Amino acid sequence: MFKKQLLSLIITIILFGNTSFGQNKTDSFPIVQSNQTTTIFIDSKTDDLVLWAVNELVKDVEDITGKKLKVSAVNKISQNGIYIGQVSSSMFSSKVIQNELANQWEKFYIKKENQNLIVAGSDVRGTVYAIFELAEQLGVSPWKWWADVNPIHQNELSLNLPTTGIIQKPSVQYRGIFLNDEDWGLEPWAEKTFEPEVGNIGPKTYEKIFQLLLRLKANTIWPAMHPSTKGFFTIKGNKEIAQKYHMIIGSSHAEPMLRNNVDEWKKTFGDYNYFTNSTQVNKYWQDRLNEVKSGNNETIMTLGMRGVHDSKMEGAKDLNESIAMVEKIIDVQREMLSKTFKKPLNEIPQAFVPYKEVLELYDNGLKVPDDVTLVWPDDNYGYIRRLSNEDEQKRVGGGGVYYHLSYWGRPHDYLWLSTTQPGLIWYEMSKAYQNGAKKMWIANVGDIKPGEYDMEFFLDLAWNVNSIPFDGINQHLKNWISREFTPKVSNELSVVLEEYYRLAFIRKPEYMGWSQTEPTTKINLSDFSKSEMEQRIKDYADLVEKVDLISPSIPVERKDAFFQLVEYPVKAAANMNFKFLNWNLEATTSDEIQKDKYHKQASEAFGNIKELTDFYNTKMSKGKWNNMMSMHPRNLPVFDSVAKNTFTKEDLKKSESIIIKANQFASAQISDNYKWQIINGLGYSNNALTLFPLNQHYFKNEKPAVLYEFEVSDIGNYEVEVHFLPTHSNNFDHEVFVQIDQNPANSFKINTKDRDKTWKENVLRNSAIVKVPLSDLNTGKHSISISINQTGIVLDYIAVQKIL
Repeated sequence: MFKKQLLSLIITIILFGNTSFGQNKTDSFPIVQSNQTTTIFIDSKTDDLVLWAVNELVKDVEDITGKKLKVSAVNKISQNGIYIGQVSSSMFSSKVIQNELANQWEKFYIKKENQNLIVAGSDVRGTVYAIFELAEQLGVSPWKWWADVNPIHQNELSLNLPTTGIIQKPSVQYRGIFLNDEDWGLEPWAEKTFEPEVGNIGPKTYEKIFQLLLRLKANTIWPAMHPSTKGFFTIKGNKEIAQKYHMIIGSSHAEPMLRNNVDEWKKTFGDYNYFTNSTQVNKYWQDRLNEVKSGNNETIMTLGMRGVHDSKMEGAKDLNESIAMVEKIIDVQREMLSKTFKKPLNEIPQAFVPYKEVLELYDNGLKVPDDVTLVWPDDNYGYIRRLSNEDEQKRVGGGGVYYHLSYWGRPHDYLWLSTTQPGLIWYEMSKAYQNGAKKMWIANVGDIKPGEYDMEFFLDLAWNVNSIPFDGINQHLKNWISREFTPKVSNELSVVLEEYYRLAFIRKPEYMGWSQTEPTTKINLSDFSKSEMEQRIKDYADLVEKVDLISPSIPVERKDAFFQLVEYPVKAAANMNFKFLNWNLEATTSDEIQKDKYHKQASEAFGNIKELTDFYNTKMSKGKWNNMMSMHPRNLPVFDSVAKNTFTKEDLKKSESIIIKANQFASAQISDNYKWQIINGLGYSNNALTLFPLNQHYFKNEKPAVLYEFEVSDIGNYEVEVHFLPTHSNNFDHEVFVQIDQNPANSFKINTKDRDKTWKENVLRNSAIVKVPLSDLNTGKHSISISINQTGIVLDYIAVQKIL
C-alpha cells in the first residue's frame, strides 16, 4: 500500500510540479475562546476591497460564534493578533514575506509567527483570497449565500494550519465563468425575485456573483448575453460594481470588443457585416473602448468577429475570404486598443476563441498575433477540440480553455441539472494545463445553480492544478461534503454523488427521451434493453433511498443547502429516468394491466419532478430562489409528461455480456517513458485508463498496449465492443489497434470531425465504440490486446457479447 501511495505521489510531482511536504504538522491559532476574541489589525491605508473582505471574515466568525472580532488600524506589528494586508504595507518588512510576495500575481502568505497570524497578499486580490482561505479553513463555505450553507454554532473557534504556513499562487492567471443560456434560471430569478427594481441581471445580482467568485479565488467574468438579458454595459452600475470587486471583464466568442451584439447592435446600424459596413462596426467597437477607458475597468478583449449571435461571420464568399477578413479585423481592433489605452499591445490582455467555424479558419492558416491568448473551446460536451501544439505553447500570449458545464444546442441541451462527471473535468483540464493552457480558464456555468459543485471543482483546479491529484477526485468530493454537511455523512454521501455522476455519464437526464434539438425531434424509444432499463431504475431508486436515509443526519441549519445541492438533483434525475424508462417498458409488453402499471409509474415520476421543482422555488430557503429552477428549459419534448406509449418494442434477446473494466488488464506495455494510469472517478467504469504524462505525443515505433483476458464457455459467434471516451486530437488522428488472440490487429480511427451523426451519438452516450466480430470462437481463454498511436486516448471498458 505504501509503495502504491509513494508511486502516486511521485507521478503527481512529475506531472504537475512540486507538492507540499510537512503538511501533517499543524499550528493552532485561537480565534474565539471563552470570552476572549482575537483582534484583526489592518494597515491604515487598506484598500477598500481588502477592508470589505476583512469585514466579511468578521461576519463569518460572528455568524458561527456570536462573537464579533475587533478590527484596528496600525502601521506595524506590535500587539498579538491577526495582521492582514498587502505586502506593500509597512506591517510586513520581513525579508521572508517580501521575497515570497513582491512582484507576484495574486499570491498570498498565511503563517503563524510567534503569537501572531500573518495574512499577506502580493496585491489586492491576493490579499482577498488569503482572507477567504482563512474563512474556508474555519469551515465557512464559499456557497454560504449562494447555496444557503448556513453556519453551525460553535462556542470556540480555532484555526489549524501547517507549521510551514499556507503559501499559494494561481496555476492559471485568468480564472472565471461565463453566465450563459440564462433565460430559464438566473435572468427570471433576478428579474422577478432578487432585483425587480432593475427587471434584469443588474448590479445587485452581479455583486453577489462577484462576491462568490472572490470566495472561490476567481477573477474573471464573461457576463450574461442572451436575448433575455440586457447588455452588461447598458445597465447602470454593472461596470462600477465590477470595478469595486476588482473583477476582470471579458466576453464570449460571439462578442468581440466587449460588445453584446444581441442587445446592442441596432437595426438602424445596418448589417453587422464588415465587408459592407466596416465604418459603423468600427465606431460601435470604439465607443465601447472609450467607455471602458473612462470607467478604468480591468478587461480582457476578445478579438475577431462572428455573427450577431452564435453564428458565422456575415459576408464572406468562401473560407479564404473569411480568413483574410478576420486577420484584417484583428489588425484594426488591435490598432484601436493601442490608440485608446496608450499602451504597448503586449500589455493589453487579449484573447482569441476559435469556436465552431472559427476553429476551421485557424486550422486553415488564420494568423493570430503572438501576444494574443488562444482560448481553446471544448466541443460543448466536455471534450476539448484542440490544444496548443509545441510551437503554439511558445506563444507570448499563451493558451487557455473555454469549457462547458452547461449547454444550449445540438444534439441536445443540458441546461437543467449539472451532471458533468468531475473525473472528466479533471482529465480534460489537467491535459489542457500540461499542454500549455495556463493563461485563461473560463467555464460556461449556465445559471450557476444547480452547478455549484462542478463550478467549484473547475475553479479549484484553475487556482491550484495540484490540489486534486488523479487519485484524489473522490477525496475532493468527500472534503466538499464534509464542509457543506459535516464529516459525519461524507463517506455515505460521496458514494451517492459519485454514482449520480456515473449514471448521468451513461446518459444525462436531459437525453433520456432519445430526442434531439436543432432541429427538435419527438421523444423516441431508448437503446437500452429491458434488463438494462430495469437495472437503471433500481440504481436510481437506490440513490433516492440513500438520500432519504442520510437526510435526518443533516444539521437543521443545512437542510436547505442539502435540498438544493443533493436532494433536488438526485431525485429530479432519478424521476426523469423513472418517467422515460417506465414509458419505454410499456412498449415491451402486450399485457394491458402491466402497461397501465408502467404508465402510472411514468406519470407519477413527472408529478414528482413538479413537486420537487415547486419546493425548490417556493418553499426552500423561504422562497429566496423563486424562479431560479425551471423543470422545462427551452420547453423541449423531454420535459413534458408522457402519453400512453403506442410503440411496440421487441426486446433484443442478448446473452449476458462479459464486461471488462479498463483497470482490469492482465499486463501493460509502456513506451517512450509514458505509463498507463487509472483515473478513479472517470467513465462508465469509474476506472478509465489513459497514458501519463498528458502532453501530446505520438508513438512512432513501439506502441503502448494493454492486454485483457476473458473466457467463454460456448462455441459461437461473438462481438467485442471496445469503449473509449470521445476525446479529440489536434489532427483528428486518434488511432487504436485491437487484436484478438493471435489474429491480425484491426485498426480504427476514432475521432470525429465537425458535428456529424457519429459525433452526436458519441457525446450523447460519452462513448466512442469500436466493434470486432469474432466467428466460431472456441471455448476457453482468449486475449484482447489494445494499443494506441498517441496520448489523449482514454479506454473505459470492454464488452464481449455472444451473438444469438
